[in-house]
Amino acid sequence: MANLRDLKKEIDYRLEEVVFDCDMAMCFQPKKEEEIFAIMQEAVGVRNDLFAKAMNPAEPHNRSLVRKHYAALRSEMVAAFDALFEKLSALNGSK
Repeated sequence: MANLRDLKKEIDYRLEEVVFDCDMAMCFQPKKEEEIFAIMQEAVGVRNDLFAKAMNPAEPHNRSLVRKHYAALRSEMVAAFDALFEKLSALNGSK
């Protein structure tokens, strides 16, 4: 990761993708609006948690630990947003 600004932009980008997909799902399946809205709220919660972790590394003066912290945060981000996409896909697949 080049810097903290890029990481925060990546988090926001992934949130925008989830919200966009949820919005499209609401257009095609208005009966499932509440479930889709719950996924959107969960995505915003994930974004807020990731931002809090990004802004508060455990040991800010130890470069090695900071790098490990951000590497772990990046993999957590990917896993969390992938889980949200899978949840939305499962919801869209069910009748």
